[in-house]
Amino acid sequence: MNIKHNTDIALKKSLIEKKLEESGEKARLEEHLRQKLIESGWKDQLKESCMELIRNKGLEKINLDDLVEELLPKGRSLVKTEIKEDLLGRIKSYLESDPDYRRITGF
Repeated sequence: MNIKHNTDIALKKSLIEKKLEESGEKARLEEHLRQKLIESGWKDQLKESCMELIRNKGLEKINLDDLVEELLPKGRSLVKTEIKEDLLGRIKSYLESDPDYRRITGF
C-alpha cells in the first residue's frame, strides 16, 4: 500500500508540474518568488554567506560544487515562512481553479 501511495503522490506531482509549465503559471510563480526573495533580503543574506565562505576557505580552494553544497541548505532555511505559505497558496488557488486538475484528481 505504501508503494501505491508513493506512486500516487509522484503522479500528482508530475501532473502539477506539467500543468504549471504548460500554462505559463510556473514562470509567473518563479518571477513572483524572485521578487519576494529580493524584497525580504534573502538574496543579500545568501550573497553575504557566499562571500564569507569564500573568504574562510580561500578562492583557490573552493569551487561551484562546494558553494552549492554548503549554501543550498542555508538558502532554503533563510526563506521566510510567509513567502513559502504565499507561494503554496498561489499554487493551490491556481490548481483549484483548473477544471482538468480537479477532474483528474477528484479535488
